[in-house]
Amino acid sequence: MTHILFDFFGTLVDYDDGHARTPVKSAAMASLPADEFLVRWDAEWMAWEARCAAAHREFSMLDVAGSFLPDASPADLAAFVDVYIAEWNAGVRYLPGLPALLSSLSQRFRLAVVSNTHEPDLVPGHLSAMGVAGLFDAVVTSVEVGVRKPAPSIYEVALSRLGIPASAAVFVGDNPSADYFGPRALGMRSLLIDPAARHASVPPGDRLSSVFDLPSVLA
Repeated sequence: MTHILFDFFGTLVDYDDGHARTPVKSAAMASLPADEFLVRWDAEWMAWEARCAAAHREFSMLDVAGSFLPDASPADLAAFVDVYIAEWNAGVRYLPGLPALLSSLSQRFRLAVVSNTHEPDLVPGHLSAMGVAGLFDAVVTSVEVGVRKPAPSIYEVALSRLGIPASAAVFVGDNPSADYFGPRALGMRSLLIDPAARHASVPPGDRLSSVFDLPSVLA
């Protein structure tokens, strides 16, 4: 094994799932009170999820914004997305000690990120802000590929970009379908972050309490 492929959200950072908790500025840009904005935004978001879920197709923030604000100009839509992402990012929390962990792992393995996300710059931006972007050989995102994990093609794109067979990689993440069973179906070893041991279908030896367990598991 030569490579570690990481999920991002819930694995390399903690975050609040769902919409931005206090979308004050983005609600104002939509000319709506914050409470009404959340109801309408969630309804639009779930409509996109319903259309894309069966085929694991990915949609972008601009897709949702365009149907949510159909009369807005491209520039206004881009500005709206920037504001909403900034408000959503308030729920992202960096893990103390993670840069040192990744730096140590990079001495033994090549590293990559394979993440579901609706915004192309979101994961690379966080990696840069964390000071670890240079440790990764590749960052592959669902919005870039057009499908989300666990669609096989997103893992295949990552393996092709890295120039390795599936047997050379271990996948680490916190979602059983996307980060454990999906990669395993292609022949990768997988490890699931499952601190509460909620997923009995995953063998105990393949579970981690956090990403910081990796050095001992891979030793």
